[in-house]
Formats: sequence, structure tokens, C-alpha cells
Amino acid sequence: MKYIITTLILSMLLFVGCTTDGQPNSCEVSGICDNNLDNSNTILNASKITVDKIEVYHFHGASQCFSCETIKSFAEETVNLYYKDLLDSGKMEFRSIDVSLPENKEIVNKYGATGSSLWIGTYINGKFLKEQDTNVWYKVNDEEGYKSYLKGILDKRLEGKLV
Repeated sequence: MKYIITTLILSMLLFVGCTTDGQPNSCEVSGICDNNLDNSNTILNASKITVDKIEVYHFHGASQCFSCETIKSFAEETVNLYYKDLLDSGKMEFRSIDVSLPENKEIVNKYGATGSSLWIGTYINGKFLKEQDTNVWYKVNDEEGYKSYLKGILDKRLEGKLV
């Protein structure tokens, strides 16, 4: 019984999303956290879309389970495999960030991360959009599927496509 309760609690923590009060917020409903964006239609309707930078951040706590470590590992491998030139140029960045460390407070607040999660921050036409990708959790047992999925998402962001 203790094992079942522990498993249920861990499952709930993994899939909390970008909310701290149990209520869905705009990024869970729309898939895009645009707290720093005045109007996403401004970007979508722009005649010239310029993707300035993409940040792929794995947020985590002081200790990590197997799934948390896998999420980070697969994301880092994907970025290094397919986007090395963008990493080298600074147009893309991958980081693993411990949410419990005081020195990470600013970036944790910027993204709204509350625990183990994968976030993609996209700077388009000088605007910042952030999104938590919860779908990667369903792919922790499928390395190739995970990498293919994340590559597809990052390719769309590089083209300036938000959905």
C-alpha cells in the first residue's frame, strides 16, 4: 500500500505542469506560456519572423529520479546531435538548472519552473515566449521517439512556428 501511495504522489508531482495552485494557467490551456509577451498575434502576423535564440532548459530539484535524469539526458543528447552549430553560435542554449539553488532563482522565476520539467524559451522578433513541454514525460521509455519528437518541436520553433 505504501508503494502505491508513493507512486501516485510521484506521478502527480511529475505531471503538475506550470501551475502552483492546482488550477490550469494559460500555458497549460494554450501550450504556450506567454507571460512576457504582449500579444502573440504580433509575432504570428509579423511580415518577417526572426528567431533570435532558443533556450532548452531542464529544471530539476536537488535529487532526481530515473525519469528526471532521462528527460535531461535525452534533451541534451538531442540538442547536441542536431543543433551543434546553433549551440556553438549561441543561437541555442541547453542548461540543466537546479531549482533549489538560490543562484538560479531569477531564471526559475522567469520560467515559472516548480520542479523537474523541460522548458523551451523562444525569442522571436525581440519577444520572449516560454513553454513547458510535458509530452516528453510520455517518451522516457522511447529514446528515439523522444529525440524525434523534441527535434520536431525545436525545428518548428526555429522556423518561428508556435504550434
